[in-house]
Amino acid sequence: MAELTNNAILLPAHGLCLATTLFCGQTFSWQATGPQEYVGTAGNRCVTLRQKGDAVEIEKHNGAPFSAQDTTFWQHYLALDMDYPALLQRFATHKKLQACVQASPGIRVLRQPFFDTLLSFIISQNNHIARITGIVNRLKEGFGEPIGKGQYAFPAAEALAGLAPEDLADLRAGFRAKYLIDAAQKVASGAVEEAKLRSLPDEEARQQLTTIFGVGNKVADCVLLYGLWRTRVVPMDVWMKRAMASTFPKGMPAAARGYEGIAQQYIFDWARQNLK
Repeated sequence: MAELTNNAILLPAHGLCLATTLFCGQTFSWQATGPQEYVGTAGNRCVTLRQKGDAVEIEKHNGAPFSAQDTTFWQHYLALDMDYPALLQRFATHKKLQACVQASPGIRVLRQPFFDTLLSFIISQNNHIARITGIVNRLKEGFGEPIGKGQYAFPAAEALAGLAPEDLADLRAGFRAKYLIDAAQKVASGAVEEAKLRSLPDEEARQQLTTIFGVGNKVADCVLLYGLWRTRVVPMDVWMKRAMASTFPKGMPAAARGYEGIAQQYIFDWARQNLK
């Protein structure tokens, strides 16, 4: 790690590719602002990420110096504290899984804040990435706090819990507005609690999430993987169903055991490129 300025650091990327990771459908909080440069948010933090070869430059925008806590947060968020090269070597022991990894080897599964992830994937239902991103941006701008560079944090559960679906009309989220309100109310009241979810087995945590109005197994599994780092959980959408039926008819290979959710991200991206 090398400190560049008072508000930026450079971290080894260990093969991470920002372009594929930030725009492969697991997050909707980033925008490209230049060649290999991306501005976005996670929690109440706003940064610019820049790909510098096999390194990532991270620049803060709130005027405060880059701290050890910031470094830990972004290493964790970008999965730079995990030995991905070793994991991908393990995946490579299965020929078909190796082919999926080779299609986009720089993808990493991000560790995103829980409530951000819950709202994002409620919005994602029956939607495409460009529209999801637009609704997410309007949600943050309308109800979140400004955190620099023209960016806004996701609203806290308490900020949404007292609202009615019609208060979210400007989001143009359609039927999803009432789901967002119910999610905020359950999280704000403690009926759905992040700490408890983290302590539960996968199936019990999934059942808890599906008590939220409009959250089915697919959205719950996305929250478990991307927001709670349950790496065994495999969200299944149309692309994954096609890929599993055509390429992995016997199920996820043993080489992915314990990290099936991470393998899913490579399979999903491969499927979008190769299956029609």
